[in-house]
This record gives sequence, C-alpha cells and structure tokens, in this order.
Amino acid sequence: MIDPHLVWPHVTHIVQLMYFMLPAYLANMTPPFVRFWKGWNRPISRRCLGDHKTVVGFISGMSVALAVVFLQSRVRWRGDLLPYARWPLLGLAFGFGAMSGDSVKSLFKRLCKIRPGQSWIPMDQLDFVVGALILVSPWVPLTCLEVLVILVISFAGDIAINHLSYALGIRTTQW
Repeated sequence: MIDPHLVWPHVTHIVQLMYFMLPAYLANMTPPFVRFWKGWNRPISRRCLGDHKTVVGFISGMSVALAVVFLQSRVRWRGDLLPYARWPLLGLAFGFGAMSGDSVKSLFKRLCKIRPGQSWIPMDQLDFVVGALILVSPWVPLTCLEVLVILVISFAGDIAINHLSYALGIRTTQW
C-alpha cells in the first residue's frame, strides 16, 4: 500500500510547479480571445508567421502574464518558487517567453511547410512552455526533474485545454 505521507509532498510540489507556470499558461490562452478585435489587430508578419499571430494577441498575452505574476506576488503561498520582489521582470519574462516561443514555433512550422492549424506534436504543446522556462531561468533555477514534470504535465494539459477550447468554439483548430 502507498503511504500518503510519502506521496503528499510530491503532489504538493507538482501543484506548486503548475502554479509557478500559471502566467505562461494563461498568456498562451489569451490570444484566441482577441482574434475578433478589428482595426489595430494586425498580423505580426504575414510572410513569416501567418495571419493568426497578431500584435494584439502578443501584447495581450504579455499583459496577462504580467497581471498574473502581480497577483501571485500579492497572494503568498508557502513554497512559492518565484522571487516576487522582481514581479515586473518575471511577468514580462513569462509573457514574452510564452509569446515568443509560440511565434518561433510558428516560424519553424512555416519553414517546414506545415500548414497553420495542422498538428505538430509536441511543438504545438510545448513551444510557449519552453520559451517561458528559458526566460525565467535566470531567476528561478529549476532541477531537470522539475523541468521534466512541467513539460509532461503541460503537454497533457495543453492537449486537453485545446480540445475543450475547440469544442466551445474559442479556437479554430484543436492544436
């Protein structure tokens, strides 16, 4: 039988890792909600990234990450992984990392002649996570095991969220 006293600390740490990644997760989920904004919502680069990567989507993702890190800095949780005294830098790192990771993946997808909306596993699920982890790494040294846990849970969670968003009509593709 599994001893709950041995399992509970691991479950708690996994929850802490997901809480740590919340700014990147929410930043990545934001752009589909602003795709209908007309006018200033222009593509970043039609030729390099396609029509669906927009200025407003990028900025809104960064803004959401910044707001989430600010809120996390006000809601202290025992075992927080972030040095919240630097919340503006961390928020920008999470937001810019997540949005840049997604944009770089779109560039490579285009260079590989993969159509927008066509599945590219695991890149479609992990692009924003890797971008965010790279940019916050100077402030939060994670172990290789922690990074692996984040990647595995993010991969599964992204697939589930994207399928739900597609079913609800929020996203135009499942990926």
